[in-house]
This record gives sequence, structure tokens and C-alpha cells, in this order.
Amino acid sequence: MPIAVEVVTQEKLIFSEPEADMVIVPASEGEMGVLPRHAPVLTTLAFGELVVRKGRAEERFAIYGGVVDIRPDKVVVLADLADSSYGIDADAMEAARSRAQRLLAEGLPAEQNREATLALRRAELALRIQRRVQGRGAVMRIIEDADNGETDE
Repeated sequence: MPIAVEVVTQEKLIFSEPEADMVIVPASEGEMGVLPRHAPVLTTLAFGELVVRKGRAEERFAIYGGVVDIRPDKVVVLADLADSSYGIDADAMEAARSRAQRLLAEGLPAEQNREATLALRRAELALRIQRRVQGRGAVMRIIEDADNGETDE
């Protein structure tokens, strides 16, 4: 029995998979693995990586807060912001990180300091996830085959 997964932001539906095998959620209490027939849970999300697995395929997302509604047959991620790891622009994230670091080093009023700190956290998370995907040899959505050690791209 598979589990349906939806990743939604305020603007749009980011991702939908009707038959996932597993979801790894960055819950505020820690990372949580979700399999089909999981007990119902409603919890908040931390900044972190969401992973959706289906067979050997894998999708990863940078999640920047929100809530998740887990039911036995469906996971609905209502993210404040979310980026697919395959759509992260590393150059833009590097620029955002540099800009936020510069602003924080200059010393800002409390309100602007909070925004710069959040921008820095978002950029660092996105870059970490994007590098993890690239470290696998390219933009790859197939998990390594356990039988022969080769991967399909």
C-alpha cells in the first residue's frame, strides 16, 4: 500500500506523488520517517530537507518551516517556503548567502537582522541540499541499484 504525498506552499502545489514508498520529514522535534499506514500526526516543520522515495526514485526539497499533516494514506506538507533540490540555483543561493553574511557583519537593527539571518539560513540549507544531489554525479533522481552497484540516470 503506497502513500500519497503533496508539497504545497501559499502560492502553489510544488509536488504531488500518489504512490510514494516513504517520506522523510524535517519535523520541528527532529527528522521523522513516514511509511504507509503511519499513525495520524499534525506537527510543525523546521528548516530542513524533505525526502520522498518511490522505488529507486527520490525527490528532495528544501523546506523552510510550515506544518505537515500525516495520515495513514497521505502526507500533506504545507510549507512556508519550499524549493525542489533539482531546481535550486547554486549561483543565486551563493549570492544570497554572501549578501546576508555581509549585512550581518555590518550590524543591522534587530528587525533587519532577523530577516538577514533567515536569508542566510535559507541559502545555506538550499546549498547543502543542492550539493548533496550534485555529489551523486549529477542531477540524479534514481537511487543506487543494490543488485549491481550501478545507477540509472
